[in-house]
Amino acid sequence: MTDAMKCPACSSEHAYQDRGLWVCPECGHEWSGAAELAADAAQEAGVRDANGNALTDGDSVIVIKDLKIKGSSSVVKGGTKVRNIRLQDASDGHNIACKIDGIGAMNLKSEFVRKA
Repeated sequence: MTDAMKCPACSSEHAYQDRGLWVCPECGHEWSGAAELAADAAQEAGVRDANGNALTDGDSVIVIKDLKIKGSSSVVKGGTKVRNIRLQDASDGHNIACKIDGIGAMNLKSEFVRKA
């Protein structure tokens, strides 16, 4: 049995396919097998910056454009160097956690940074 057929929530082997979705009878979780495979492929590719360079925890990056901070009148200016980033899995696309001098802790999208 492949991992796509096991429930990602409870690891049950009793999952069955119903049209385009997989369903777990034990916990009721539903998922798309194709979406799981695409997510696994993206995870293997790793997090990449705007230029396509692979990023790792502890790297330094430079913001490539001015970014407005949601809920504030502040802006992260293009060219700001951010040190010691942490990569995270995020469904909203903000896959870099960091601290920016003068602003504080925040999350960034990797498409708006380049490796320093």
